[in-house]
This record gives sequence, structure tokens and C-alpha cells, in this order.
Amino acid sequence: MAAGDPREVITVADPAALAQTAADRVLARIGANSGRVAICLTGGSSPKKLYQLLATETYRSQIPWGRVHWFIGDERFVPADNPLHNMGVARQIFLDRFAPPANIHPIPTGAADPDAAARLYERELQSFYGADALGPAKPLFDMVLMGVGPDGHTASLFPGYPAVEETRRWVVGVPQAHVEPFVPRVTLTLPVLGSCREMLFEIGGADKRAILTRVLDGENLPANRARSTGETIWLVDQAALPANSRER
Repeated sequence: MAAGDPREVITVADPAALAQTAADRVLARIGANSGRVAICLTGGSSPKKLYQLLATETYRSQIPWGRVHWFIGDERFVPADNPLHNMGVARQIFLDRFAPPANIHPIPTGAADPDAAARLYERELQSFYGADALGPAKPLFDMVLMGVGPDGHTASLFPGYPAVEETRRWVVGVPQAHVEPFVPRVTLTLPVLGSCREMLFEIGGADKRAILTRVLDGENLPANRARSTGETIWLVDQAALPANSRER
């Protein structure tokens, strides 16, 4: 890891331990706030086991559903019932069964285009936050869940794309993805994702080892630029960990 890196890397044995550790951290972060809680979910395959775990009695019974609000860090611009829809997957696994409908905040992919959806979601986030500018003393989210793609993207912030450099907008449209599925996206920007008490990356499986090697070597990738104003945690299982990092 690069010198001065503020992130903490936590290693666990396998995918089951990855999901359990992530779920425990979600519960701890919810428990640390006695008021309104905001959790920003992520898409892709990484969080599915976590979402399934949150749906079990052991975990769901500890969540004060009435005061927890659920957002999403990025979305594929497809209909809400499309299997590629990130929030749709989370809703199917656990949200629609337990969260009040008013506490679920999907990106509106029924809008005219990704830019229109981005503007609508930006207004929703600002309304929830109570201001149109983020302040360092008041994080937008209690927790932001993140993953990393094979090219080093996170959320839908792809290497070399203008969205990575955006600092003014809260949410932007991405005309085309850099990796499959090649559909338009809508994504929160780095300053907004970073406005959180904890940013938690879940990285599991041998197929993530190559990109994790590049990340830990400090390469200039979107995933390396995603940092919380609070804690930044990379939760990694043994299969994903580079061989030269396994003593960490």
C-alpha cells in the first residue's frame, strides 16, 4: 500500500466472512446514529450476499427500519424491473420486504435520459440533506457501500471519463459504460460518495486480485480516488488479496 494511505484494509477468510463482516459494520454504523440514518448501497455482484444476510431474522431484527433511508451510488439506465437494475436487485432481496416505501430512494431511470435522471436524483439528495452544498462537518451518508470493477472503476466512475473529475454536480449521467453491461449509467460523483462517516469496499474472489494489486500499488484509478471524509475501509477476502499482501 502507498505510504500515507488513509484507508484501512481488513482481510477475511472467504465470501461468507466478507458478507458477515460487512453486515456487522452496517449494523454498527446504524447503531451509532440515534436519528435518521442514510445508507448508500452499491450494485454489481459483490453485495448480494450482504443483502441476503440483512434479510435474515438475525440481522433484520436489529435494523430500525423506520428511520433508515436507503440510497444507491450508481444505476444502470434500464427499467426498474430489468435484472440489470441495481436498486431493483436490492429491493427484491430485502428492501421491499422490510423498508418503508418512503425510505427507499432509487435513481429515477424512468426519466427521459441519464442526465435528466441525474438532475432529479441530485435534487432528491439535496432535499434530504437540507442544503445544495455539502459541508465537511455534516456527512450526507452514514455509510456508502462500494465495489471495484476490473478496470478500476467504482460506482459508474470509469477511468478517463469526465464524471471522475466532476466536483460541482452531485449526480451525473454517463452515456456509455467502460465495461459490460454496456448500457448508460447514472452515478454519484466522488465528493458526494465521500460525504459519509464510513465508506466500505467489498472485494472478493480471485478475479479481483489483479485489479486489487493495481489499487494497492497506488495506481491513479477511480477506486483509489474514492475516499470518505470519515473512515475508508477495504474489506478483502483471501482469494482477492495479492500474494505479496497476504501478510497484512
